[in-house]
Amino acid sequence: MSALVAALLGAAIVAEVAGTLSLRMAALGNPYWYGLTAAGYLGALGLMSVALAEGLALSVAYGIWVALGVALTAVLGRLLFKDPLNLTMGIGIGLVAVGVVLVESGAVH
Repeated sequence: MSALVAALLGAAIVAEVAGTLSLRMAALGNPYWYGLTAAGYLGALGLMSVALAEGLALSVAYGIWVALGVALTAVLGRLLFKDPLNLTMGIGIGLVAVGVVLVESGAVH
């Protein structure tokens, strides 16, 4: 994976997590956060499409996006909103990460 593709994918993940955290803020009663939610999701999809156009395999891109998105959202949800994050959930996040590694290793020629 080139540095450009990695940067695009990383930015897509950050934008998606920001959109999800903004959605949580909007759900807490501040409707202004819906604009940031939309911007985060639209930005994430735009950045992901550019990463795919640069040659990133869809299975690898989506797997990494989901795994890191879930992990970051869970940790930040815990820190910012006191959402639950227990050992079972941590194991689940780890299993998702292992699954992504297996998919990525199968995609390498």
